[in-house]
Amino acid sequence: MCNLLFYKSCEVKRNKHDSQFGCVIFGAWITVRGPIFLVLTIIGFFDTGSPIFRQTRVGRNLQPFTLVKFRTMKPETASVATHLANSSDITPFGHFLRRTKLDELPQLWNVLKGEMSLVGPRPCLFNQQELIQEREALGVFNVPPGITGLAQVNNVDMSTPAKLAAMDQQMIQNLNLRQYFRYIFLTVLGKGQGDRTVS
Repeated sequence: MCNLLFYKSCEVKRNKHDSQFGCVIFGAWITVRGPIFLVLTIIGFFDTGSPIFRQTRVGRNLQPFTLVKFRTMKPETASVATHLANSSDITPFGHFLRRTKLDELPQLWNVLKGEMSLVGPRPCLFNQQELIQEREALGVFNVPPGITGLAQVNNVDMSTPAKLAAMDQQMIQNLNLRQYFRYIFLTVLGKGQGDRTVS
């Protein structure tokens, strides 16, 4: 259903499915966890003074979009890939958000807007040229970026561009509804550690 053929021939239905499912998750989450979201925002305000992080990322067909998430690093941190950032740039509260993956929750807004999928290749920065070239060669940019996926639950991050791009391609070619929900389930359970940082 969500394999490469599905992406190409039924993209409208897939995008509609993603948006509807994202809507259900977002609505359920706000209803049940809305107060927690508010608390995280307030704590983030006291932690960094700017709890919501916005950054231009590479979207489908190499189109730019603005990704939103909870801020985990100091506001003055340089705009580089996470694996190139120093761990000392991550705030104590940021470490908690990353460990629990709560920092990704605001990206449901990107899913609702149709800029991202719940499952897909993690969006990179435009200055990550090696990764962009590897992904472009394998057709990874033919699909929307996602919050989680095969690479994320297997601890493969952007520090190994060729390996990540190959795994992204593998996920796209083999993705079905069962795998789709499996990646989401594994992410909720805490599978995968996210991008590494420089110690």
